[in-house]
Amino acid sequence: MNIDRNAPVGVFDSGIGGLTVAREIMRNLPSEKIVYFGDTARVPYGSKSRETVIRYSRQIIHFLQEQKVKAIVVACNTASAFALDAVRDELDIPIIGVIESGARIGTVGTVGSGIHASYLKELDPEITVIGKACPLFVPLVEEGWLHDPVTEEVARRYLKELQDQEIDTLILGCTHYPLLRSTIRKIMGEEVRLVNPAYETALELRKLLADMGLASDETVEEEFPYRFYVSDLAEKFKDFANSILPYNVEKTQKIDIEKY
Repeated sequence: MNIDRNAPVGVFDSGIGGLTVAREIMRNLPSEKIVYFGDTARVPYGSKSRETVIRYSRQIIHFLQEQKVKAIVVACNTASAFALDAVRDELDIPIIGVIESGARIGTVGTVGSGIHASYLKELDPEITVIGKACPLFVPLVEEGWLHDPVTEEVARRYLKELQDQEIDTLILGCTHYPLLRSTIRKIMGEEVRLVNPAYETALELRKLLADMGLASDETVEEEFPYRFYVSDLAEKFKDFANSILPYNVEKTQKIDIEKY
């Protein structure tokens, strides 16, 4: 299949957490256009079954294919863990997830899948991996409580186990978690290395597009290079997106994802 190198990249997440991945793509691949879908009607994915997450992911991928995207980034750890392998062979365009960066903390679904530990063990059989689910981080981020005393107290309770284990690296295993980076840094201290999977995913996308000859070579700037779609709460999504993105989101369109 002949893929248009100047087509947009599709990015999807269960809600708003994947905006951290979109943000890093904007920063590190400024010539690339993005079509983003946030499944705000069915968030969170972390508590859903594997079968349900695969079904949701297939619907979203069908929608993104209708938008003529050249590649897809699954900007959701749970969907990456549960659905990526199931859908990869069904596509004629490249698709990547955010799991490859690994994780020490994640949502219940992602940690429960065990996929982070198995991937890290492949990279280094001697590594010690400690999984820690932090399910309350997602609703706190989505409420916009990024620097709230309640969020800090919850984070201290979650992270105490990892502090007691004296970890040296903490990979933020959910795309929401980079938005809590400053709070996590404050609690864990400067000696613990924090890894942002959103940034790592953007770098992986850049390499993938370059290797496949799909990096955009357009020089004419579009008025709306980034398009945003959701399954519910479009205005709330737009307000949050404008609070964290280096781009003014003027419009977010609600669609019926169940049609796909």
